[in-house]
Amino acid sequence: MLNSRDQGNLHSGLCLWLCGFLALFKGSTGCESEEQLFHRLFAHYNRFIRPVENVSDPVTVHFELAITQLANVDEVNQIMETNLWLRHIWKDYRLRWDPTEYDGIETLRVPADNIWKPDIVLYNNAVGDFQVEGKTKALLKYDGVITWTPPAIFKSSCPMDITFFPFDHQNCSLKFGSWTYDKAEIDLLIIGSKVDMNDFWENSEWEIVDASGYKHDIKYNCCEEIYTDITYSFYIRRLPMFYTINLIIPCLFISFLTVLVFYLPSDCGEKVTLCISVLLSLTVFLLVITETIPSTSLVIPLVGEYLLFTMIFVTLSIVVTVFVLNIHYRTPATHTMPKWVKTIFLQAFPSILMMRKPLDKTKEAGGVKDPKSHTKRPAKVKFTHRGESKLLKECHHCQKSSDIAPGKRRSSQQPARWVAENSEHSSDVEDVIESVQFIAENMKSHNETNEVEDDWKYMAMVVDRVFLWVFIIVCVFGTVGLFLQPLLGNTGKS
Repeated sequence: MLNSRDQGNLHSGLCLWLCGFLALFKGSTGCESEEQLFHRLFAHYNRFIRPVENVSDPVTVHFELAITQLANVDEVNQIMETNLWLRHIWKDYRLRWDPTEYDGIETLRVPADNIWKPDIVLYNNAVGDFQVEGKTKALLKYDGVITWTPPAIFKSSCPMDITFFPFDHQNCSLKFGSWTYDKAEIDLLIIGSKVDMNDFWENSEWEIVDASGYKHDIKYNCCEEIYTDITYSFYIRRLPMFYTINLIIPCLFISFLTVLVFYLPSDCGEKVTLCISVLLSLTVFLLVITETIPSTSLVIPLVGEYLLFTMIFVTLSIVVTVFVLNIHYRTPATHTMPKWVKTIFLQAFPSILMMRKPLDKTKEAGGVKDPKSHTKRPAKVKFTHRGESKLLKECHHCQKSSDIAPGKRRSSQQPARWVAENSEHSSDVEDVIESVQFIAENMKSHNETNEVEDDWKYMAMVVDRVFLWVFIIVCVFGTVGLFLQPLLGNTGKS
């Protein structure tokens, strides 16, 4: 005999077993209902026939594009690679049923290859298949509405203008349409006016500014019928941070290093060395970034123009530096400074550039007259008999006075004897005077040579200062002018 407790446990177990059996029976009934429904729908279904009751009626296909990733933009081959979801919605009257007859089943997921599908392809596909593969399943509702959203990776052709690279904008389009059915057989309708970007993954190099869709009815030359297509235009903008840091800023530094060459003294031997070092660094830099810049012969990219500008800039600095050094080391023996050169480079430009000679500052500080007065020497002393007799008379007078003072005694023969003694040395005195004259002439010639050399050196310094300002102005305005082009170009387009 079972007690009351055992009877309760047995009753509970029977109830659980019965509930599980009923659930299993109901599930198997549901699977059987879905299988029966599938067989009924596709027993005599022909997937090659358009789903219309009247042959003259078109199949209305609603189309929407959703982008998940902008995979790549190839500027050289002009290809845009995108990961897309293509949403197709249409109605097939042959695939309808009453949910009440099949245990309330309202939706079926059927292989896309088993049903009729619109042959919508990407017209401007560059690489790969033009049509989407039907490996995914379609969602079928009891009223015959079919929703098919296959994923696809498209590489579409995109004419690109890289004039303003790396500050460029591109307008790439995706053109979808039926390949064989005209508008009378398939009527494409766009869902919304924008591309669905809810599941979009941001790209590290490009930003999608706008993605709009438009419907077009086009009559091609090959056919009389009108074909419908839906075109989505992607307006994308390049993110220039990478190129700005790794390309443009180093070029700016190289350009401004070139300007500093003209700030070095003219007699500094490192001027040409610095110029050549800058040119070599720029050349190595160009070799490194060649693969980064889009290689095309259609247009010159903005960054290519700037690199070319920098290269010309550095080359001209070397030419100017050599010219300045040539001026600095000129001498009167090799070159003569024309008057117009003196007027322009020794008077006009220094006053404009507020430059002064170091001697001018010394003159203001010490109150010394014109520097040329320091180089002037006494006129050539002519040793003549008249001058000699005058000198002898003065010497005789001095001798006479000196003799009277101490002893008040003079001898009438002393002047004659003094003259006779000094006349013997007259040739020696003449040689001394000629030597003094020779030294004076050499000093005068040396000073005049130094003055001319100082003028050439000062002219070299003035030319250096002129080109310093010229290169600063050209560098600043050239850089600003080049990189303002994208802004002005985009403003004009907008």
